[in-house]
Amino acid sequence: MSTVHVIDHPMIQHKLTIMREQETGSKDFRELLKEISLLMGYEITRDIPLDDFEIETPICRMTAKKVSGRKLAIVPILRAGLGMVEGLLTLVPVAKVGHIGLYRDEKTHTPVVYYCKLPEDINQRMVIVTDPMLATGISMEMGMKALLTKGTPKHIHVACVLASPEGIEHVKKTFPEDKTTIWCASIDEGLNEHKYIIPGFGDAGDLCYGSKL
Repeated sequence: MSTVHVIDHPMIQHKLTIMREQETGSKDFRELLKEISLLMGYEITRDIPLDDFEIETPICRMTAKKVSGRKLAIVPILRAGLGMVEGLLTLVPVAKVGHIGLYRDEKTHTPVVYYCKLPEDINQRMVIVTDPMLATGISMEMGMKALLTKGTPKHIHVACVLASPEGIEHVKKTFPEDKTTIWCASIDEGLNEHKYIIPGFGDAGDLCYGSKL
């Protein structure tokens, strides 16, 4: 069964409160999203494998630890997921980055994948799929299914800032394997009639970029 982790670090919760405030503008929202993503990445990568390396310190030779090889890929779901990439790359600058693009069909109101570009060696990597909001879970389902058509990563981490109980249950039901882990800063109350997270912070893509699609 997919596992869920709520990262309740005080600095993340402080920044999340500012993100939620109605008067927070796009510039501050983007910066806070980047900062929260970096802090979340610290926890997500806690168990990333390490290899031994021989190095020389100014004093002597020693065996030390490094992350090496094809370890990590970051895959944002466009467009809001892009806002989490910079923070994660600040933490792991050697990570590869892929992209999954979705749009909402005007007739069926369901997400449609229009773009999926991933690192060729995705099978050899742990993947972090980013989207600030896990609302219904349907967009994440479509994004992850698109990813899985390109390969089978070692592990998939779903990184979002806010999650609804409905979205979490949808992902857990759709991807019950132990190779999927959900990370968030808050599990909010639920969804309203328009499928927005309550209390949430509105539309993350609009808040990041100051415009609606």
